[in-house]
This record gives sequence, C-alpha cells and structure tokens, in this order.
Amino acid sequence: MMDKDYIVKEGLLEKYLLDELDTDETKAVERAISEHADLRQKLQQLEADFERMAFENAINPPSHVKDSLKVQMEGTKIKQLPTHWLWTAASLTILFMLTTFWMYTKWQATKKELNSLQNQSVELEERLDLLEENYELTNNRLQLINNPSTIPFVLKGNEKIPNSRAVAYVNHDDRLVVVNPKGLPELPSHQTYQMWSDVDGEMINMGLLPTDKDLVTLKYIDRAESLNITIEPAGGNDHPTVEQLISYVTL
Repeated sequence: MMDKDYIVKEGLLEKYLLDELDTDETKAVERAISEHADLRQKLQQLEADFERMAFENAINPPSHVKDSLKVQMEGTKIKQLPTHWLWTAASLTILFMLTTFWMYTKWQATKKELNSLQNQSVELEERLDLLEENYELTNNRLQLINNPSTIPFVLKGNEKIPNSRAVAYVNHDDRLVVVNPKGLPELPSHQTYQMWSDVDGEMINMGLLPTDKDLVTLKYIDRAESLNITIEPAGGNDHPTVEQLISYVTL
C-alpha cells in the first residue's frame, strides 16, 4: 500500500503529472492526494513549477516582428481565433513543460548515478591502497624470516597451557622481532597475550600478541636475555603478571 512518504520519495507525483503511472498506481496516488493536504499542496507546487519553467524557456520574438504585427493589427480587423486553436496552443505549452521536466528528472538521475560511481571508485582505490600496504608489510616480514641473520626461537607452553606454542624471529642486525602466535590458544575477550624482554632482571614490554594474526611485529629490545609471554587483561599491562607466565625462551 502506498503511503504519502513512499509517493514523495519515489517521485510518483511527478510521474503522475507526466502520465507515466499505470491505472492502479494512478488511482492510489489520486486517493492519497485526496486524503492528504500536504500532497495536494506539493502537487500544486509542481504544477506551478511546470508553468514557471515553460515561461522561463519561452523565446521572445525579434522586435521587427512585433512592429510588423502591430501594423497589421492596426490596419486589419483581427478575426476571432477558433476555440480549438487555443486548446491546441495550451496543450503544446503543457507538452513542452512536461518534456522539460522529464529531461530535468533524467539529468538528476544521471547525476546521482555518476556520483555513486565516483564514490565506488574512491572506495575501490582505498581498498587497493590497503591491499598494497598489507602486501608490502607481509613481504617485509617474510623477508625477515628468510634472512640468514634471523634467528627463530620456539616458545613452548608451560604447565599452565602445555599445548601452546609461538615462534619468535629475531634479527639483531636489523633490530627486528616478528612473532607467529597462531599456536597460542584463543583467550576470552577480557584477556590477551603480551610479550616481555628480560633485561638485567627487568621485564620490558614488547607488545601484545593477538592470536587472529599470522605474524605480529613487536618492539626490539637491546640486550634482552629472554623472551616471555604472559596472559594479561585486555589492552595489555604496564608490568607483567608473573603468576600468568605461560612461556619463555632464553636468547
């Protein structure tokens, strides 16, 4: 069933004036117009706009034509034009007005479609840029792993999580650390894994280890003696929760 919001949104008043609706749609629109004063007012405004556009697009004849016509009118008794001629002229005016409105409507639809295509193009470019960034990041990580100077360290789980496993790739020359955390069991949403470097007995934060990523780049710490993984509250901690230490490896 058509309500007035649907009629306005779908431009059915304009199509009604352009006689582009089928019988059922026409009856539904006319019924809504009779029931809603604001629709009648909008319809009247559209009709007024049609008339205004017709006058605005009218072509003024040259001045010599006006003068010639005036002389003929003064010297000749003007005959009364048949009524059907007047109706024909009015019909042509309305036809011109409706055609102009139809062209304007099509132009607006084309403009809207063009804007949509432009937005899709921008979105596609942004997605391509993101893919390129991800590819470059992944490629750099793979080059680090395959670098002869990179040393892999396997961090196996202790008695808290005996089946867990993570692999850290450390390159002291390039000062880089990349970790594969896929062997760590998934944690509840309120917890996360965090890695620490032990430097002279002090635990220094290297970063979080989300388990939904294949490779995670962490902070390289100078003079690290060991790598340690703890379970911390979501978002990480300023200091390690020692009783939640689940794995470590000596460098």
